Amino acid sequence: MNYYSLNHKAPNTTFKDAVIKGLAPDKGLYFPESITPLSKEFFENIDNLSNVDIAFEAIKQFVSPGIPDAILKTIVEETLSFDFPVVKLNDHISTLELFHGPTMAFKDVGARFMARCLGYFNQNNDREVTVLVATSGDTGGAVANGFLGVKGVNVVILYPSGKVSDIQEKQLTTLGQNIKALEIHGTFDDCQAMVKTAFLDENLTSKMQLTSANSINVARWLPQLFYFMFAYKQLHKTYKNIVFTVPSGNFGNICAGMMAQQLGLPVHHFVAANNANNVVTRYLISQLYEPKPSVQTISNAMDVGAPSNFVRIQEIYKNNFETLKDNLSSYSFTDDKTKEAMLEMFNNYNYVADPHGAVGYLGCNAYLKENPDPDAHCVFLETAHPTKFLDVVEEVVKEKQPLPEQIQSVMDKDKVSVKISTYEDLKHFLLT
Repeated sequence: MNYYSLNHKAPNTTFKDAVIKGLAPDKGLYFPESITPLSKEFFENIDNLSNVDIAFEAIKQFVSPGIPDAILKTIVEETLSFDFPVVKLNDHISTLELFHGPTMAFKDVGARFMARCLGYFNQNNDREVTVLVATSGDTGGAVANGFLGVKGVNVVILYPSGKVSDIQEKQLTTLGQNIKALEIHGTFDDCQAMVKTAFLDENLTSKMQLTSANSINVARWLPQLFYFMFAYKQLHKTYKNIVFTVPSGNFGNICAGMMAQQLGLPVHHFVAANNANNVVTRYLISQLYEPKPSVQTISNAMDVGAPSNFVRIQEIYKNNFETLKDNLSSYSFTDDKTKEAMLEMFNNYNYVADPHGAVGYLGCNAYLKENPDPDAHCVFLETAHPTKFLDVVEEVVKEKQPLPEQIQSVMDKDKVSVKISTYEDLKHFLLT
């Protein structure tokens, strides 16, 4: 499989080069040259397949021949070493829990997959690779954990000071070894802009090999399609029209779900659930795509004013607005509504959700109200464990929450970060 830039001004390249480069030389995101749907029999027999078998078959065409099948199978097995349960709340709404990995966030899948791919590509390379990544919350911890100790790979994580939760900050600032954390005076968009500037700075890239572990990187983005298939496996015998509602910030997660749909996964519809950062919600109403500076909310991982992956979504649907609208709805919710949803789930279903999952739950309700289909079953993605947002969750449900082992293990460690303010600060840090 080769990949092309969505800016169409750079040469096509291999999976390996797309992973190592992260961003194309013309600033474009990489996209696969072709998508070959899986067989009808694959989905008819999905109940007889393990998660590893499902994921291997789904990702193989996007990786081959860059990674041999036997190595890829091992990478997939190591990536998927935890569960992806669907929990039913009522007859029309379930949640897909994606927080059972080492950092208790959905990004564990992409980060672990990418780390292992990059480790394979770099095993005989004397030149070190620096993974440069911006995070609005969970990406940093997942990437730090996934790449910890990987030979020949250094990781530099940029995060907005005071705009991630205490636990998220601990997960990306306490590991040491090959992981470095930079605390930025600004927003996630400022962090992301610095990363993109670094990739295009020939002064920098001539001296070091940079790659990104944000969902702009194909190896971080594509494996997220796995868990849409895992959810389908658990639900398809019971429900006819499965709708996926995805709390959306940078839109990599929902875009991966759409790739699963392109592979033949029978998805009835997608819903992008936004917080106050609602550029896509507004676009689907006005047909005007107008990124704006991000605003801070309690669902901070979605505080993105210029979602990078939306251009990939447009490419999937051939830049046809009507086709996009046929497959995607979007709704935006305030922090107050998010807290109401958290309390509603706790009181009605004894379910403790994090703020991002609560936005997803609200998206389900909004979609079902607009589309009263008796055969529709809406699945919202619960993208992080509620204790990662302990202050908000405990304030809402009025009950102390026990800390899982993965969280306890970082709480007593000392934070180590370097504070910077400008791109020149970042450049100086990387070069020295």
